[in-house]
Amino acid sequence: MSGRTACAGACDPEPVTMDVTEAELLDAIRRLLDEPAEGVVVGVGDDAAVVRGGSGDLVLTTDGLVQDVHFELGSIAPRDLGAKAITVNVSDVAAMAASPRFAVSALTLSDRVDVAWTMELFGGMREACDEYALRLVGGNLAKGQEVAVIVTVTGEVSPGRAVTRAGARPGDRIVVTGSLGGAAAGLRLGRRRGGWSRVELEAIRRHVRPTARVGEAAVLARHGASAMIDVSDGLGSDLGRLCDTSGVGAVLRLKDLPVDAVATLDEALGGGEDYELVATLPSTEAVAAASSELHETFGVRLTDIGTVVPGTGVATEGSTTADQAAERGWDQFRS
Repeated sequence: MSGRTACAGACDPEPVTMDVTEAELLDAIRRLLDEPAEGVVVGVGDDAAVVRGGSGDLVLTTDGLVQDVHFELGSIAPRDLGAKAITVNVSDVAAMAASPRFAVSALTLSDRVDVAWTMELFGGMREACDEYALRLVGGNLAKGQEVAVIVTVTGEVSPGRAVTRAGARPGDRIVVTGSLGGAAAGLRLGRRRGGWSRVELEAIRRHVRPTARVGEAAVLARHGASAMIDVSDGLGSDLGRLCDTSGVGAVLRLKDLPVDAVATLDEALGGGEDYELVATLPSTEAVAAASSELHETFGVRLTDIGTVVPGTGVATEGSTTADQAAERGWDQFRS
């Protein structure tokens, strides 16, 4: 997952005192989240949640947002942060063509946030859960030096129908949903602190409040997606991972990349946090059929951006050098 902060230095609020006990805060969170839901036997408040499994394969993922790595407290509203923490995990489940089911969270709080901030955070988490028909059923609270929001999500997919990164074959078409670079452009524009146009505000929204392509993933799977990954660290990096796992190479047509209206080509290739889906489809006919259904059902475009080829690495059309595109992307251990 990508991790860029939206401002530097003195973004954080002043230290505050949490004027409740842990038990009181947990009780407030339980009242916000705990309501009857299908499949939930024991929800928030016990040692662990109890849920009823479905009849499909269980898909599990976990991801987190850490202060000063993925966000700064003064750069994102707590409601948006909570929603984003859920969405980035749902996106991973969607990339497997699975439906999200349940979530748990592990929240570390510092002395720079208070009860109101914490409840806003959980309010955003609940909004995202409602959007994706997901239920947050438990978790943990801890005190630490920095805020961290760690979420684990389970999903479900029909037996043997999960789409992995491993199935791409030479000759497959490479497609991507939506547009690329918008979130990275939103990060850049957000640092300007005002004076934004409507399209610039939409890019900022894409950065702080991304969308997981759950329904779109199901469409791609129905039309024969052989491999799939979500764009969290940048198209070049994430397509490179898909190719590495599948044991193939890729050739991208840069002229066909669906670059967001306010983004640069570099942001589209390496910006990350778009959470669009990159998939491989078996034929141009499959691309056309999937594109038509995505447009009619979700109003989302699907763009053919390249070809899977024998070999390794990601190159751009007209070049004989592999890995030039894959080198662009976010790596929190190198940045």
